[in-house]
Amino acid sequence: MDLSIVIPLKDEEESLPELCSWIGKVMQENRFTYEIILVDDGSTDHSWEVIERLHKGNPLIRGIKFQRNYGKSAALNEGFKVVKGDVVITMDADLQDSPDEIPSLFQMIKNEGFDLVSGWKKKRYDNVLTKNIPSKFFNSVTRSMSGIHLHDFNCGLKIYRRDVVKAVKVYGELHRYIPVLAHWEGFRIGEQVVRHRPRKFGKTKFGIGRFWKGFLDLLTALFTTRYARRPLHLFGLWGLAAALAGFLIDAWLAVEWYLGRTALSNRPLFLVGVVLMIVGVQFISLGLLGEMITKSQSTGEQYAIKDYIR
Repeated sequence: MDLSIVIPLKDEEESLPELCSWIGKVMQENRFTYEIILVDDGSTDHSWEVIERLHKGNPLIRGIKFQRNYGKSAALNEGFKVVKGDVVITMDADLQDSPDEIPSLFQMIKNEGFDLVSGWKKKRYDNVLTKNIPSKFFNSVTRSMSGIHLHDFNCGLKIYRRDVVKAVKVYGELHRYIPVLAHWEGFRIGEQVVRHRPRKFGKTKFGIGRFWKGFLDLLTALFTTRYARRPLHLFGLWGLAAALAGFLIDAWLAVEWYLGRTALSNRPLFLVGVVLMIVGVQFISLGLLGEMITKSQSTGEQYAIKDYIR
């Protein structure tokens, strides 16, 4: 199979028929063999009934229904588990991502040697104050902290080799950082400008609050990619620095006291040195505990799936 198209959704009953018809038309024109995996993330409308009806009309459309809303990362993670295609596409269900972009993205994977290509919505049709400006700031910070020079980490339209989605585990809000996770696993990342279309039905499910969660998950992504298997390298480095600074401060004050130049009782700096050494030891201990936990267990997050269309 050429393509697996994974589409997470919540309350998108109006857009699903048009989206699946559009995808089917593009697949037929380009003679792709494909499957569509629709992941219903706890919809409260009739989205699942629409998915069941679409499956009856086209068996290549499959569905996963969550018992409740878990979030986009969980939906993608479950979709990635069941894909059969050599190449995987992710896109949003709100018709703002155009299926017409799929052939050119597919060629970048097949002919240009990329493992993951992320879309870049260079011209956006979102609210400037609540989405466009925060998105630019968010992407700028992510580029700086991750060292990966993409313009639009949050674009839902991405294409992957199957190896990438099998190697990367997403949870929380980490779907924004799949390029970061993939990059640190050694995969080659690319970017292509894609069209962004105005929302046709309903309203956005994301508010400005998602960016604060996103920054916290950026720290998670950086930690889990760089230091998940060597936490002592992170905590131990800062611990050694703090302990060494505290030791040097107190050693200098001890020499001053021994020579009769100062009294330790009236030097707050002496207490600062003691505190730094204590904090340093704690950081090193935290790193050692992290090492032991990393080597002793591996856990995976589970989600309650209410229904399944195979």
